[in-house]
Amino acid sequence: MNIDLLKRLCETPGVPGHEHRVRDLIAAEAADLFDTIETDVMGSLVCTRNGEGDDPERVVLACHMDEIGFLVSHVSDKGFIHVSPVGGFDPRNLFSRRVLVCTEGGDYKGIMMAEGKPIHISAPEDRKKVPEPTDFFVDIGLGSAAKDKVRVGDFVVMDEPLVEMGERIVSKALDNRIACWLGLEVARKLASDGAKHKCRLTVAFTVQEEVGLRGARTVAADLRPHIGIGIDTTLACDTPGVPERDKTTELGKGFGLHLKDNSFIADLRLTREFEDIARANDIPWQRTILAGGGMDGAALQQAASGARAIGIVVGTRYIHTVCEMIDRRDLLAARDVLAAFVATR
Repeated sequence: MNIDLLKRLCETPGVPGHEHRVRDLIAAEAADLFDTIETDVMGSLVCTRNGEGDDPERVVLACHMDEIGFLVSHVSDKGFIHVSPVGGFDPRNLFSRRVLVCTEGGDYKGIMMAEGKPIHISAPEDRKKVPEPTDFFVDIGLGSAAKDKVRVGDFVVMDEPLVEMGERIVSKALDNRIACWLGLEVARKLASDGAKHKCRLTVAFTVQEEVGLRGARTVAADLRPHIGIGIDTTLACDTPGVPERDKTTELGKGFGLHLKDNSFIADLRLTREFEDIARANDIPWQRTILAGGGMDGAALQQAASGARAIGIVVGTRYIHTVCEMIDRRDLLAARDVLAAFVATR
C-alpha cells in the first residue's frame, strides 16, 4: 500500500477555496497515469483516461480535495487571530489544538483556544458551556507582529501527523484525502494490471465539497457523465455510546456501498453491479445509509439530463476531527472494487 502518498495528501493543507497545494501534489502524481490533466475555472483538477471510439461511455469518479478548516476573519492589535469555519466542526473537539496558519508569506504554527478563563479562575457554570466555533482564536506566539504576517482570508488547518496503528491509520483530513488517494491508486492499478477499458474514465479532484458540493456541480455540468461515482468517507460509529442501529459502518468489514444520504439515492442497477463484482473478486463490502449529509455523487447524478450514480465510501471513526481513523483493508477494498468496475466498462 502506498502509505507515503496518503501521508503526504493528509498532511498537505487545503481548505475550501484554498486547495491549490493539494492540487499541485495530485497533479505531479497523476502526470503518468492519465491522458489529459486540466484545471477548471473553480480549481478542480480533471484527469482523464481516454476511451474507445468517438463517443465512449463517460464514467466520472468525484474525489474532493478540501478538508474542513478556517479562514482568518480578524487579527487583533495584540496578534490574536479570529477565525470563520469552512466546513462543519463540533466545537467540543477544538479545545487546545495545534494548528497551522497558512499565508502567502509562509506558514506559522499556532495554538487554537477558546475565549474565556482557565480552570483555575473559572466558575463551575463557566466550565459547562460549550463555545461556538467562532468563539475560538489562534495564538501564533508573535504578539502584535502577527498583524503584519497574517491577513484576513488566510487559512488555518489542524496540525497533526498521520500515524499507523496496526491495520488502522489515523490522521486529520482523511476526509477526504482517502478519495484523492483512491483516484490516483485506481488509475495506477489499472495501468500496472494492464487493464483495458472502453469507457472514458475521468477522475475529478473537486473543490469546495465541504461547503456544498460546489466544485462537483461545475465539473458535472461540463463532463455530463453517464455514470457518476462519489468517493468519500462515511461514519464508522462502531464505538461506545452509539446505538447499534446508528453505527453506519464497521471498521475492517470492507468498503461501503453508499446507498442514500440527504443528497441522493444510489442507482439500483449500479448497486447490483458493484455487489456482483465484489462477490466475484472476494472483495468485502457493507451496504451503508447515512442519516444526514451529502456527497459529490449527488452533483454528478443531477447534472444536465442526469446520470446513474452511487457512492463508494470508507468507514471512518471520529470524523471531522484531527484523529480520524480508517482500516487500511477497507481502503484497499475500495481501490480494488473501483478498478475492477472500471475494467468492465
